[in-house]
Amino acid sequence: MEFDPTVNHSYAVGRRDYSQKVAYFYDPDIGSYYYGPGHPMKPQRIRMAHSLILSYGLYKHMDVFRPHDAGHVELAQFHDSEYVNFLSEITVDNFKMYGGRLNRFNLSQTDDCPVFDGLFEFQSSCAGATIDSAMQLNHRNCDIAVNWSGGLHHAKRSEAAGFCYVNDIVLGILELLKYHARVMYIDIDVHHGDGVEEAFYLSHRVMTVSFHKYGEFFPGTGDVVDVGAGAGRYYAVNVPLDDGITDEMYVTLYKQIIQRCVDVYRPEAIVLQCGADSITGDRLGNFNMTTKGHGACVQWTKSLGIPLIILGGGGYTIRNVARAWVYETAVALGKHEDIDNRVPVNEYYEYFGPHYNLHLEPDPTSGNKNSEAYVQQIKTKIFKHLAQLEHAPSVQFSRVPADFFTPAVAPEEDEDEIDQYTVEWEGGGLADIYEMMIPHRLRRANVDDYDDRDQSMKHLEIAKGHTDLIVNGD
Repeated sequence: MEFDPTVNHSYAVGRRDYSQKVAYFYDPDIGSYYYGPGHPMKPQRIRMAHSLILSYGLYKHMDVFRPHDAGHVELAQFHDSEYVNFLSEITVDNFKMYGGRLNRFNLSQTDDCPVFDGLFEFQSSCAGATIDSAMQLNHRNCDIAVNWSGGLHHAKRSEAAGFCYVNDIVLGILELLKYHARVMYIDIDVHHGDGVEEAFYLSHRVMTVSFHKYGEFFPGTGDVVDVGAGAGRYYAVNVPLDDGITDEMYVTLYKQIIQRCVDVYRPEAIVLQCGADSITGDRLGNFNMTTKGHGACVQWTKSLGIPLIILGGGGYTIRNVARAWVYETAVALGKHEDIDNRVPVNEYYEYFGPHYNLHLEPDPTSGNKNSEAYVQQIKTKIFKHLAQLEHAPSVQFSRVPADFFTPAVAPEEDEDEIDQYTVEWEGGGLADIYEMMIPHRLRRANVDDYDDRDQSMKHLEIAKGHTDLIVNGD
């Protein structure tokens, strides 16, 4: 599937036909972390994608940054402070001392979220890169920011889940909300983006849109009737799908739903989670999309001309993850038609055998369990929900809080250098919101099948000021 430039975009903020400036974030140490033997999550895939980015020469067309490591104060903007402290203290040598807190925070040595060497450093780097990406957009230093180490969408405020310990996406969105009235989050991972949806379930400041497999499949949330609550009612959009969905069906549905969401919501920034486990041949996923179909979603989103953060996420056949993410980096740069389908020689060249092609073919033996009637039914329900919303909900703004992380600039440096870290108030910022306690629990399908994970949302403490930022806007 290729993007059709003839499609009419009825709403596109500042839509650009010229090449958009891209910032790319990569930590050279990120591929060295190891969840443990047999664990499907392998940070090495990020290094593999980076190796292809180098081999294809794509780095020459981007501003490349090494991210900072997010500190306790930054992580605690969303996560519970006790949980952050726990993550920073626990190691493979002392984890037995923490007893009940391991269960409380959903960590173990054998399950989805093990304790491993460098756990906190790994999560801090992933989160720091997404926060940095948001800051680059806030300061208008780029149009698109790419962080393939991000996209850890299952982590909760006080709980690890689904290989995720820190929710870098929520932290990045909170940074964007300092300058943007409305942010849209889109998730094309095969798993439901439950952690992000849960964080903003009560808010109209963020619209979450997740395309995912639904049913007897982790995390078991994300039915089409789950639409948000309170001020956030109808701002959570779920597209539940079944095995075997193809490029044509997925991309067509994606364009139609995202276009309607953009028309209604008018986001000022978009965060796109590009989990590659929705691609054919994944160890855990069962969709039948190709790299081109997956990339077509990125290409179409980019064409809207709205400031965009592109993140990684799931993906457990690591050679295919690298294929998808280098192709989508090329899409971000507008170079996807220029790169050769033959994988160039690189550090991981042998991984891409026996055919050594960049692009994948769909599995001809995989049947599509999504009928046209079912897809139409889902789309109709979603459009009905969106019809309940006011267009571009208004937000009362106050001051713009300080950035989480501001690089030091010496007074004697050039004024232009100083100006790039200075942003005047232009309609963003936070509303003054009064303290309130709102409990919420995401509804789960087949709850008995997933009783090993606690989905309950912690009480949301919304303090006056910006510490527990925008869970409920107004």
